[in-house]
Amino acid sequence: MKKEELFEQLKGKIIVSCQAVPGEPLYVEEKSIMYLMARAAKQAGTPAIRTSSIRDVIAIKEETGLPVIGLIKIKYEGFESYITPTMKEVDELAAAGSDVIAFDCTAQKRGDGKTIDEFIAEVRKKYPDAILMADISTYEEGINAWKLGVDMVGTTMSGYTAHSPKTDGPDYELVKRLSAEVDIPVIGEGRVHSPEQAVEMLNAGAFAVVVGGAITRPLEIAQRFIKAVEMRAE
Repeated sequence: MKKEELFEQLKGKIIVSCQAVPGEPLYVEEKSIMYLMARAAKQAGTPAIRTSSIRDVIAIKEETGLPVIGLIKIKYEGFESYITPTMKEVDELAAAGSDVIAFDCTAQKRGDGKTIDEFIAEVRKKYPDAILMADISTYEEGINAWKLGVDMVGTTMSGYTAHSPKTDGPDYELVKRLSAEVDIPVIGEGRVHSPEQAVEMLNAGAFAVVVGGAITRPLEIAQRFIKAVEMRAE
């Protein structure tokens, strides 16, 4: 899918994140079941799916036919970043047919000795026609990724790096600042727990909004309900 066509499809919409990693209730070693979540998301009207792992990228594309924002979560020694942290994961996502390749573009420590600028430049050079999504945690990181040639910037990592502000809800201010400065889509992502918060993200300037845990992680959803009731009982 061409970039312009994809962006038109995503504009003003909810992108549903369907992910399950080892240790989570919906992760099944033998076979991914995330394609079922993606099926439901498609029926609800989402224009695209964000997912992790090669098997989920392939299964979800086959099941839904929707564009997929692919990433791989993996931890390497010496790396603080864990979202598509090396070229190996980028290569695998490209080979699997990810319509968008999402990768960590924060200032977190990298164990390969490369700066994030060097890594972004290497990815862009190797895949000049790929649609790249930078997962960032601060305004400065977003501006940097934009200047280095990524196609989309997501606030995915805001609140999840040591140097970004911690909030209970979405980082509306980051979305507002970035969308006022860059000429590429700013994707609002992170701690969007309600439809109202998703709308507020768009009002803040987000091109589109990614929602994951509030839709596709039943453990998190159940915990929020149970915690609220228990706090009332106290």
